[in-house]
Amino acid sequence: MIPVSVVVMTRNEAVNLPRCLPALERFAECFVVDSGSTDGTSAIAEAAGARVVPFRWDGRYPKKKQWCLDRLPFRQDWVLFVDADERLGGALVEEIAALMAAGPRHGGYFIDGRPVFLGRRLRFGARNRKLALLDRRRAHFPPVPDLDVATMWEVEGHYQPVIAGTVGRLRHALDHADDKPVAAWFERHGRYADWEAALRADGRMDGLIARESGSRRWLKRWFGAVPARPLLVFLYGYVLRLGFLDGGPGFQHALARAFYYWQIGVKIADARRRSVPHASAND
Repeated sequence: MIPVSVVVMTRNEAVNLPRCLPALERFAECFVVDSGSTDGTSAIAEAAGARVVPFRWDGRYPKKKQWCLDRLPFRQDWVLFVDADERLGGALVEEIAALMAAGPRHGGYFIDGRPVFLGRRLRFGARNRKLALLDRRRAHFPPVPDLDVATMWEVEGHYQPVIAGTVGRLRHALDHADDKPVAAWFERHGRYADWEAALRADGRMDGLIARESGSRRWLKRWFGAVPARPLLVFLYGYVLRLGFLDGGPGFQHALARAFYYWQIGVKIADARRRSVPHASAND
């Protein structure tokens, strides 16, 4: 068994768990931390051998990921956070197994996410990256002043945990393949846009960016200030990253990401407008 504890956070993920959990069988233990699902999520998780832990957010910190690090009865020091719509391939599992056997050199590791959009695994275009494999003794999700962003509810926003030590990156990616209708993608990214817009509108995002290191910090600051972000996002994914080679789904994914950043810009403008006393519709 790979000496890593896996955490899958769920809320009505019955459609995704049957393709997520089988890839996690080699890990030492798997917790499914469930927020009151009503679609049979818990039964599916238990049938797959996972340990189901109920979670109910109290509206304060810690939010769900840090609560997991604080409260779950881990038997392992290394933790892998996996979303229910993420699929680990055999190469990634083998890489993690080899890493643990050799002894990790860092306190945490980034893992790339390869999108599956409209049923097609995209070989090109933009990908996401998150710090998902970490040594829980050296990791934490610090409180961020975002409790006013109601749509982000119980889960930490779009930011990485803080690691005491260096951070590495795994070579193999996982598939980000939500089996729910595409409307779920837009609903989820609408919440992310609410969160990012709220924090950028009044400067709270600056503190999060300051925690980034090296080129990531510079890129995030530059990207936050550059005009025409939606257009640049589309051109980056569809042209520079060769998203056009993925056909129609590649085009739709690049367009959907551009729409996400367009939402952020509009929501920032609206938040700043509303913060000005007695703003009129003609302003």
